Amino acid sequence: MIGGAHQCLPDPFINALAWNTMQPIRFDLGDLQAMVAVVEQGGFRAAAEALSLSQPALSRRIDKLEQALNVRLFERTTRRVTLTVVGREFVGKARALLAEVESSLMGIGDAAATRSGEVTVACVPSAAHYFLPAVIARFHAQFPNVRVKMVDEGANVVLHSVASGEADFGLNFIGTQEADLLFEPLLRDPFVLACRHDHPLARRRSVKWAELGAHTLIALAKSSGNRLMLDLALAELPLRPAAFYEVRHVSSVLALVEAGLGVAAVPRLALPGGERATLVAVPLRDPAVSRTLGILRRRGRTLPAHAQALYDMVGQAAAQRGRSAATSAHGRGGSAGIGIDA
Repeated sequence: MIGGAHQCLPDPFINALAWNTMQPIRFDLGDLQAMVAVVEQGGFRAAAEALSLSQPALSRRIDKLEQALNVRLFERTTRRVTLTVVGREFVGKARALLAEVESSLMGIGDAAATRSGEVTVACVPSAAHYFLPAVIARFHAQFPNVRVKMVDEGANVVLHSVASGEADFGLNFIGTQEADLLFEPLLRDPFVLACRHDHPLARRRSVKWAELGAHTLIALAKSSGNRLMLDLALAELPLRPAAFYEVRHVSSVLALVEAGLGVAAVPRLALPGGERATLVAVPLRDPAVSRTLGILRRRGRTLPAHAQALYDMVGQAAAQRGRSAATSAHGRGGSAGIGIDA
């Protein structure tokens, strides 16, 4: 271990360490690191190995630092190396300076990461169309130089995109059974009846599934994940309504409903708001069916700073939307139902 020689602190010490901004600094961070390493490693040989330097190179750094400060920092003998009084005083300042530089560099790196770059989000189409745009608009206002790439595909593609690393995170309704992924539930998305505002069912506070048999029903194809959820939830229903039209995408379902060709059961999240006022959402009951929207990310992976920022914004927006939906459902007399947590 390095000990301290008993000396009186010389008056010139203050002048030696007063870095006059009018004069050039004649040492660098490597010289400070060399001094701290000698102290922490207990000698020149160990310090040289820790810094991957030869002993002569390390000695030159210490000499350079002492000459720049015009003080002796170490007392060297054949058996040991000790700090001088000046050295004991200065090593604390050297450590503090190195720590400050490291902290500043980390801060600059974090700031750069959040102000430029790219984040990729995989999401099911309903979230991409009617949920994410508002979140991305807020994100862009805060991080205008960060590009956002959306992989708006079906649930299985979203799952694969996150698992493979193509996407930083995803919004999906499946993924809870995947060992390598974390699924954080965000909000429950109930299935509602979509109909035109002039349809006879549009004024109802709620509609039973069994009542849909008297109306032209538009449904998603059996290959759809939403269709699978509904088939499972309605398996024990005595009178299951039969579909007259079948399509593959929710957007096509809504287009047919808007054209007045029938009614459809769709996730509430997929139903647009005021920009398509011709459509009305009516709660479905007996049973009430819902799915859970959640955020998917790879287990054990730390998100980049900008991706984490968008991830947090999505969570906040989902919480706010969930509270609004709960208030709306309470106002319309919504009832508890079957939750499909895929």
